Amino acid sequence: MDRLIYVAMNGAKHLLLQQASTAHNLANANTPGYKAEENAFRALRVVGSPALPTRTFVVDQTAGADLTPGPIQYTGRELDVAVRDKGWLAVQTPQGEAYTRHGSFEVDAEGILRTRNGLTVVGDGGEITIPPSNRVEIGDDGVVVAIPINNPQNRAEVGRLKLVNPPERNLAKGPDGLFRTRDGAQAEADPAVRLYAGAVEASNVNAVESLVNMISHSRQYETQIKLLQTADQNARQAAQILNMS
Repeated sequence: MDRLIYVAMNGAKHLLLQQASTAHNLANANTPGYKAEENAFRALRVVGSPALPTRTFVVDQTAGADLTPGPIQYTGRELDVAVRDKGWLAVQTPQGEAYTRHGSFEVDAEGILRTRNGLTVVGDGGEITIPPSNRVEIGDDGVVVAIPINNPQNRAEVGRLKLVNPPERNLAKGPDGLFRTRDGAQAEADPAVRLYAGAVEASNVNAVESLVNMISHSRQYETQIKLLQTADQNARQAAQILNMS
């Protein structure tokens, strides 16, 4: 009897985890550069007495992400860039350097290039500062050029975006949606990474597939709960029979 409870209990628990990831993906279906969360589980046998190996838990093996590039959406905005194929943009967080595919930037009141979330965009030489009364042009190699509005011929390079391309297996997604190296080290700049200027990468979440998964997870969860209810009913009936005897 308890084997049925082990199976149903762990099945229901991890279906809730999958449902939470699917709901989070759907909520970010329109977030530029977002990478869909993925869950992986494995069976873990209970050890102890000879009878316990028939009981099996399910444990989280990895909580990863689908790193497939999302579709490119052209905006024509000077401060929008999208990474071509593989590669990442470096940003500075309070916890250190992190990496994103969301390349929609803005210039703050101090002239510092930042993400829409207020994180500093990392350049090869640190933060990138745009002089006042200048518009910005970002090349496909990440070079940032400031162009005076009143004197466009007097253009000047003010920095270069730090573009990296570490092995995907060395990256881990954080709860803030940003990626970091698993060992905490800063990734080296890769001059081979290229950008699309005036464009952003859309989320790679497949909304239709996620909705189908939500329905499937909900039905599977109901099945696990029914198994638990069946186990409870069987236990009650068995107790009644024993009391009668």
